Amino acid sequence: MATVTDNNPAGTTFDSLFAGVPVMAILRGMSADRSVELASRAWDLGIECVEVPVQSEEAARVLGAVVAAGAERGKPVGAGTVTSAERLDWAVTAGAAFTVAPGLNAAVVRASASAGLPHLPGVATATDVQAARGLGLDWLKAFPASVLGVEWFRAMRGPFPEVPFVATGGVDAGNAAAYLDAGARVVAVGSALDDPTQLPRLAELLRRP
Repeated sequence: MATVTDNNPAGTTFDSLFAGVPVMAILRGMSADRSVELASRAWDLGIECVEVPVQSEEAARVLGAVVAAGAERGKPVGAGTVTSAERLDWAVTAGAAFTVAPGLNAAVVRASASAGLPHLPGVATATDVQAARGLGLDWLKAFPASVLGVEWFRAMRGPFPEVPFVATGGVDAGNAAAYLDAGARVVAVGSALDDPTQLPRLAELLRRP
């Protein structure tokens, strides 16, 4: 079992992050100020899980700014696109509470666990799912959801009814409900938070029973 670290003092888990909240926010490629603004918007809506991808050192600095803003509100913030040891180091230094990746890499899974951070890897096939489960992972990210389609989630419910999937990639307030209805436990949105017309629909998703 992963150890609890200073980054994750409360032992944050995806079960706790997603408890009753079927929406995750991804803030990619924005300035620190804009990222903090949209993270605050997500938290105000009731979205607990915010991710900032770390595809560069500058992005890692943005993550640090959002982590600091989250700490003031008691909100853990995660690092996305963690595909290497270097990016994991950036995530840990910035204070991330969890890590996310577009695919499944056993070395990254183990390194994240050693750092005390729960990891959410991307999967796209049944083989990916079995491999991730074999590494002891529970929550998995279905990516890219827009390419996999809603029927992928219905199909995966047969052999993997116990696996909670996060639909990521091409999801917004307009199609999010379809993924949830098909079996996704959580949907990840990005640009929707920057579109005032989508905010009421995101709020509706958060009120789903």
